[in-house]
Amino acid sequence: MTTDSKQFERMIRVDQAGEYGATRIYAGQLAVMGDRAPHSSEVLHMAQQEEDHRTRFDALMARRGVRPTALQPLWSVAGFALGAATALIGPEAAMACTAAIETEIDRHYTEQLEELGERDPELGEMIREFRDDERDHRDAAMAAGAEKAPAYPVLFHAVRLGCRAAIALSTRI
Repeated sequence: MTTDSKQFERMIRVDQAGEYGATRIYAGQLAVMGDRAPHSSEVLHMAQQEEDHRTRFDALMARRGVRPTALQPLWSVAGFALGAATALIGPEAAMACTAAIETEIDRHYTEQLEELGERDPELGEMIREFRDDERDHRDAAMAAGAEKAPAYPVLFHAVRLGCRAAIALSTRI
């Protein structure tokens, strides 16, 4: 296996894990907020996009024989718990969680695109498309009042830090 192949496998593994985690976060938020809370329609729309991203990464993994992260069960529980906890704090905290995660994923996907260059056009196009969706999610969360969440700076930076840790772990494990 070439160095590029191993690098691409790690990218696909961590990105699929991230999209899976995002589906779990939104599931937790929707479990608490239901469909009548402020911003629940935005959360549902973002959840549907994340599910599409995950499905497409699942298909790419299957085609290329890439194993998922062994941490997927942990991300299932942690993602749902994070989503539910932030929604319990309030709709703005749920949006702050989304803004933090999508800020970090924008950074992550941009770094991956720089690293990829033109070496894997299929993967690069997926990452570019998904990064643009994540940016839209971040902007929607900010417009929905993320910065009004209680202790916004602490919540925002704590979620970003957790996201960075999950990326680092899922890349290899």
